[in-house]
Amino acid sequence: MAWELINEPRDQTDYSGKTVNVWVQEMASFVKSLDNKHLLEVGMEGFYGDSIPERKQVNPGYQVGTDFISNHLINEIDFATIHAYTDQWVSGQSDDAQLAWMERWVTSHWQDARNILKKPLVLAEFGKSSRGQGYNLSSRDTFMSSVYRNIYNLAKEGGTMAGSLVWQLMAQGMENYDDGYCIVLGQNLSTTGIISGQSQSMTTLAHLVH
Repeated sequence: MAWELINEPRDQTDYSGKTVNVWVQEMASFVKSLDNKHLLEVGMEGFYGDSIPERKQVNPGYQVGTDFISNHLINEIDFATIHAYTDQWVSGQSDDAQLAWMERWVTSHWQDARNILKKPLVLAEFGKSSRGQGYNLSSRDTFMSSVYRNIYNLAKEGGTMAGSLVWQLMAQGMENYDDGYCIVLGQNLSTTGIISGQSQSMTTLAHLVH
């Protein structure tokens, strides 16, 4: 469907996001010169930089040298992405507090994608780590269901919410690659049902919208 320039770029020597912006512009132009028939996205986590200073309060208490707004305003970038790892970024908070932060994170970027960028938005990575304190399957299912419900409601409201992807689905026998976020569909039937239900709901919504 699309090319990704780089996974989760960060430049901790320039928190404004301007250095990364120059790189994205150069690389995006180059990729489009080679292939203008596919979509192109950056691969960003969604951290805000200096272009809209008040937006930095949405960040999880720190910056990483990117600017969600300016980096995605580049013409050659076709859609925006964000990632979200609440158990890392706002660790130590309760499940309810992490869910509340997650909703603010997604909604803020949806508003900016709709009102400023005028581009689709994809929540390209999210999950709940099995290595987190107090983890259990029920807590992960509750978390995913809540995130999916928010995604669906924003998409239903109109604008630019295009969908979401989990990190990460794996086939049976790939457990050695598990970083804590692994979901093996055949071994996690409740989670599989949640993912399948969201896929069906979003597909139905897409048909209704179009």
